[in-house]
Amino acid sequence: MSTDAVRQSARLAKFHVPEVVFGPGSLAELGHCVLRLGGRRPFLVTDPGLMEAGWAHEAAAHQRRAGLRPVVWHDVTPNPKDHEIQAGFERYAESGCDVIVGVGGGSVIDAAKGVAILSSNGGRILDYEGVDQVVQPIPPTVMVPSTAGTGADVSQFAVITDTTARIKITIVSRTLVPEISLIDPRLLTTMPDWLNAATGLDALTHAIEAFVSRAHNPLTDTHALHAVELITGNLGRTQTHPKDFGARLAMAQAALEAGMAFTNAILGVTHAMSHQIGGLLDAPHGVVNGVLLPHVIRFNSEARPERFVALGAAAGLPTAGVPPHEVAERLADLVRALADDVGVPKGLASLGVAEHDVPVMARTTLKDACMATNPRHVDLRDVETLFREAL
Repeated sequence: MSTDAVRQSARLAKFHVPEVVFGPGSLAELGHCVLRLGGRRPFLVTDPGLMEAGWAHEAAAHQRRAGLRPVVWHDVTPNPKDHEIQAGFERYAESGCDVIVGVGGGSVIDAAKGVAILSSNGGRILDYEGVDQVVQPIPPTVMVPSTAGTGADVSQFAVITDTTARIKITIVSRTLVPEISLIDPRLLTTMPDWLNAATGLDALTHAIEAFVSRAHNPLTDTHALHAVELITGNLGRTQTHPKDFGARLAMAQAALEAGMAFTNAILGVTHAMSHQIGGLLDAPHGVVNGVLLPHVIRFNSEARPERFVALGAAAGLPTAGVPPHEVAERLADLVRALADDVGVPKGLASLGVAEHDVPVMARTTLKDACMATNPRHVDLRDVETLFREAL
């Protein structure tokens, strides 16, 4: 091991993750998970799509079989809104529920976290923007992801839309790491193609941003690199062969590992920018990441090109004897090619972003919590340039 590697491995590293229950059919364990947390009347947060697909009903049935009396609340939309969190909290408070269960994608899980925050901390959900603003412990939570990408089921993040300002706020707190993440890859089989593509690219962004983050460590690096390998090897196949359960299983593990990496290493400018577009246009978060990520790879590699060599190797690129800058460029090209393969637009203009939106979004990007760990210093002009390059 080199001297630098020894120094890095000797650094203090914290790694905070939930208990993980993983595997086909694991949804049947949901009732027992709630019971182990002391639940009697769980509050099941989900959305209309999961109701229609039948997963919410199955989740509730498993809880009833365990002797529980679940209350189901499903009024969550993509990019969960501040007023939805307030409505969910009011329903939770009047129902006398205890453990909070989220069954769905990142929006559902973030909404469940928002309800949990208000239940023990009071106020408005927008009051908790930033890092470590959630002071009081929240009710126990069990999260069941239905997508392979957001990582919300293992993370210390919740992202909520401020509908007045039309921006997304990021809440970061160790209290938001769920007690249990229950990952049943069967739930991934009912995702529409666009959601499969979006969440897969979101997971890839998590892995890459976590690996180059200022806060990375050897524990996060291992998971980030393996996630890149799994995603680049399997995301395309889940689109072309949606019934290939091996590919689904690989993507479920990739999302988990990318989530464990980024919740401990945090993220970077891709996510900071993506949050602004999501708040302004209610655009799919993972799709926006897929458009932005190649541009950010090129930008960040100018400061830390060596960090992209291992990422390139994990993605299957030849790296021996190849200059780090060239590896980073090829990685950016690979990400763009993968985005093309899964049907993601080439530019932000296709999602409704206009030139006149850039100055405002650039200013709010600089306030996002994810900016603190980007590997390269970023100023207002840099962000404006990145937005314009991605249009």
